[in-house]
Amino acid sequence: MPEIIPSDNVGIVTPQRHHFTTALALDCGRVLPQYELVYETYGTLNKARSNAILICHALSGDHHAAGYHHAEDRKAGWWDNCIGPNKPIDTQRFFVVSLNNLGGCRGSTGPISLNPETQRPYGPDFPIITVRDWVHSQAQLGALLGIEQWAAVIGGSLGGMQALQWAMTYPDKLRHCIAIASAPKLSTQNIAFNEVARQAIMTDPNFHEGRYYDYQVIPKQGLMLARMLGHITYLSEDAMRAKFGRELREGKLNFSFDVDFQIESYLRYQGRSFVDRFDANTYLLMTKALDYFDPASEYDHNLSAALAIAQAKFLVISFTSDWRFSSERSKEIVKALLDARKKVTYLDIKADDGHDAFLMPIPLYFSALKAYLKTVADESDEITH
Repeated sequence: MPEIIPSDNVGIVTPQRHHFTTALALDCGRVLPQYELVYETYGTLNKARSNAILICHALSGDHHAAGYHHAEDRKAGWWDNCIGPNKPIDTQRFFVVSLNNLGGCRGSTGPISLNPETQRPYGPDFPIITVRDWVHSQAQLGALLGIEQWAAVIGGSLGGMQALQWAMTYPDKLRHCIAIASAPKLSTQNIAFNEVARQAIMTDPNFHEGRYYDYQVIPKQGLMLARMLGHITYLSEDAMRAKFGRELREGKLNFSFDVDFQIESYLRYQGRSFVDRFDANTYLLMTKALDYFDPASEYDHNLSAALAIAQAKFLVISFTSDWRFSSERSKEIVKALLDARKKVTYLDIKADDGHDAFLMPIPLYFSALKAYLKTVADESDEITH
């Protein structure tokens, strides 16, 4: 954390936790009789409770979206460049809520949590969670906080899928849906990437069919490989070439299978650091939730019919260099919304950062998001008055 907290930073934040005792019926047919969610809030809820924004995180995200947890924190929250005073998601005008999804490994109930029936970690016994399950649990959190209707639900990538699901599952509970770098379902290629990542984890000798906690080991190699694969897909070829090119780490070839190129060093670093902060079973769950998301499947594969129930206004944003969730996938959402006669604003931002662009402070992207959210904030103020 910097010695002096910038005026546009939310500062020190403390995660909160709530234990829900209302049973949650899941799409897989199982029931979670009780569960916990960890979340953070930034800003102040107004008297009319009309200025709340829900942030939905992507695959490896969590509840810590902005600010710092303590003075020694080396990094701010994962979307700190977007959330704070005078930033696109302006905490002077919005009450922002960000949570760690069910199945996560950052405090919410997930595979590393104790199964109350066995008093052992759930591990592979934790149920498969879907995007709709997350939305149901998020609705419970909203009710806890006294929020009857979100001013906006916002997410990038997997978070964007949650925002879309919100508009379909609770159409009267949000006024704006903002889906960034997202898709109406995964492509075959994306499912293939996820399967390779899962196989890397599940074939690790230390995986022990997901019960590695009992053996006090971690399937490090598999989780590291999964993360390395993911990173390759999050970056564009241009971004990777601009950042690393064919630069050699030691200035010469070593004629061995150790690290020669900087990109190799970068991927190994990302893989190793990920192992220190993420759980392998959670990674499996999150990728399955991605694979399973396909709301149109319940409407004879007609996405427009699936979105017909939505009442929210939509902002859809894509990035030209994102090949994981390409602009064409966002255009599918936009076309379906238009066919359903919904109000939608669409921006295709020219950027070289690949899928990760949704996390970057790209000037045109942030200025557009800020302008849109200003109208959302003005609307919230009108409701208040």
